[in-house]
Amino acid sequence: MDLKSLSKQIAYILRHAPWEYELELDEEGWVPLDQLLEGLRSERGMADVTREDVEEMIRSSDKARFEIEGEMIRAYYGHSVPGKLRKEKAEPPELLYHGTVDRFLGSIRECGLKPMSRQYVHLSGDTGMANIVARRRGKGIVILPIRAREASHSGVVFYRESNGVWLADAVGPEWIEFP
Repeated sequence: MDLKSLSKQIAYILRHAPWEYELELDEEGWVPLDQLLEGLRSERGMADVTREDVEEMIRSSDKARFEIEGEMIRAYYGHSVPGKLRKEKAEPPELLYHGTVDRFLGSIRECGLKPMSRQYVHLSGDTGMANIVARRRGKGIVILPIRAREASHSGVVFYRESNGVWLADAVGPEWIEFP
């Protein structure tokens, strides 16, 4: 089993198009694992996928994207499905980081960080993770420190995912340290 392809396919299903596989996310993004496996088995090259393959894919990934609890599975973050998944609020550290590229700085200076096509703004707990995220967007990498604790005390809500990613509904420019 090609675990990288499996990861990409599960990410697509759980984050963006569960209905294409006759799946319905609950309010926290969970679906029954056996239903996901049934949907995956309809894909070319995945007819023999097993729960063990999915568990191995999760264990061997350098990025914690998915979680299995009992008979349920979900993607931690990155959803673009309609409706907002329920997240638990958390007190953030003093600083969080957002990785981007310089061509987006004008818009970020003007409007702050918005979720765009996703449900939440994604933030990193360290500059290393933010750098990895920024590299996916192209050249001219910029790491923006976010004064998260200060923003939180002023009403910005943050959510911590168990894989180290932080989420927010939006972050105004007043909380971002620009270069």
